Amino acid sequence: MSSHTAKSLPAIHRQHNCQQSFGRRILRSALKGWGVKIGLFWIGLLVVAAVFAPFLANSMPIMMSKGGEFSMPVLHYITAEDVGVLAAFFIAILLWLLPLHIDFRLGLIAVVIAAVSAGVVGHSFLKTPELVNYAQFRSADFNENVDWKIMPPIPYAAEDYLRDYGYRGLEEPLADSAAADGRAHLMGTEENSGDVFSRMIHASRIALSIGFVATSIAMVIGVIIGGFMGYFSGWLDMIGMRLVEIFEAIPTLFLLLTFVAFFGRNLYMMMIIIGVTSWSGYARYIRAEFLKLRKQDYVQAAIASGLPLRSVLFRHMLPNGVAPLLVAASFGVASAILAEATLSFLGLGVVGAPSWGQMLDQAVKSSTFNWWMAAFPGGAIFMTVFAYNLIGEALRDAIDPHMSRNSGVN
Repeated sequence: MSSHTAKSLPAIHRQHNCQQSFGRRILRSALKGWGVKIGLFWIGLLVVAAVFAPFLANSMPIMMSKGGEFSMPVLHYITAEDVGVLAAFFIAILLWLLPLHIDFRLGLIAVVIAAVSAGVVGHSFLKTPELVNYAQFRSADFNENVDWKIMPPIPYAAEDYLRDYGYRGLEEPLADSAAADGRAHLMGTEENSGDVFSRMIHASRIALSIGFVATSIAMVIGVIIGGFMGYFSGWLDMIGMRLVEIFEAIPTLFLLLTFVAFFGRNLYMMMIIIGVTSWSGYARYIRAEFLKLRKQDYVQAAIASGLPLRSVLFRHMLPNGVAPLLVAASFGVASAILAEATLSFLGLGVVGAPSWGQMLDQAVKSSTFNWWMAAFPGGAIFMTVFAYNLIGEALRDAIDPHMSRNSGVN
């Protein structure tokens, strides 16, 4: 019996591999390349920087002891947005580490609910001051009788313009004038004398949020419209394709410029406009996949069983046709980040919040070219877009059957 069991193990292993879901095999194949690993590493760095920005770059101590009394000043100035981002991050990590098998869609819904709930609770109970005098944390009164304190790695907030040191905007990285005052700016300062490194870290929130939210809006609209087009076909497909062509003809950048001119500069409005005008590509992908899947036996069996339409479309057909959508989504996130950076570069970005495009604009609008204001924000934009493109290329190669056959993936 033991020899029979030993002989049957390879067959069981092959059967287990065959029973693995298509998505898991695609993901395993995509993660083999170095390009996607580099892209995921960079995106991971941005996520960590965005989530822990108040603890990585701030002018106030993280922890301190004054006169024997322990305190965490940074928590007194944390915002509802910070609470929501932290809650979403830790819930996502917890779901990832749990040994239980949790459906991806349920996990994503749990993360979104946690973020929204934590943000609402934080908005209701937190009393964050609207204006913060960062110079007070460097004053002699604040630092009197301090036993010890732990400062963030970058001891400057994004909105700390160092007025107590005098106005010295656009200092080069590690400038002598900054060192003479006891300051050290690894990436220099911008025109208002704010620390560039700190603003780079806080600006990663805008870059990631506008990419993910705008792409999510576009994917939801595209999946719904494209799913109905591919499933029903006929006259509904014809009307849907005309609608897709209309939206593809809309210039997103000029529409953004128009809305900004009329309604002001608002990050959420940018997300909605980019999402609403970018769904047509996702609709084309889902339509093509659903046209192939609607005659499959399992779809016909689901229809014959009397399942509701939403179950047939989004529970049985969508998981088998979502792979090309993930490739398009990676490129869509990169496009949304570029759109926001372009608006900020033109001076039409979000007011009051640091942005890579806004900092890039400062490199060229003064009388002299400030190379550090071009190199660091421009490099961050390039690396982020490049990382998403690497991920998209890896997913596309993994989905392509010819590429998979050449690489030995079955």
